Amino acid sequence: MKSMTKDALLSAFGGESVAHMRYLVFAVQAEREGFPNIARLFRAIAHAEYVHASNHYNILRDFDEDAKVVSGAPIGPGTTVKNLKLAIRGEEFEVEEMYPIYIKIAEEQGEKQAVRSFRWALEAEKIHAELYKEALKSAEEGKDFQIKGKVWICPVCGHTYIGEEPPEKCPVCGAPREKYVGF
Repeated sequence: MKSMTKDALLSAFGGESVAHMRYLVFAVQAEREGFPNIARLFRAIAHAEYVHASNHYNILRDFDEDAKVVSGAPIGPGTTVKNLKLAIRGEEFEVEEMYPIYIKIAEEQGEKQAVRSFRWALEAEKIHAELYKEALKSAEEGKDFQIKGKVWICPVCGHTYIGEEPPEKCPVCGAPREKYVGF
């Protein structure tokens, strides 16, 4: 694997790992404030971030040396409103800056597995940013986010969907409905 792609994968792994943990912490705060659906949204998306981190990490299977993983993330947890704003900033960074550049690097270096992993994550992050924006509107009004059905996560690519049932097949990776995990 080319070094720039490896570095991008390590950075993405670190960022997704941090996002996973931040969202679990944010879920606890949302529950404390009486927002059970926002807590559920944070937990579901934390699972999607775990999927992304796992996908990135698994591509590094032949890597066998110590590495320092540095990841940037909006830090400074607080109220659910603040936490949603931090989550939006993080997701928008991934959508607007991080993943588009990582995809270009991996494409240029012919690293097809990395391109796929980055693209899958990018598509999910777009959805996450929008869901967090909707949840923020509710929280700013002192209301819980309305979720009809479950928050569904594709365990292959992290695609996120809200509804009574997940899609027949994942629109990102093609995984069948039966694989989705519901929150």
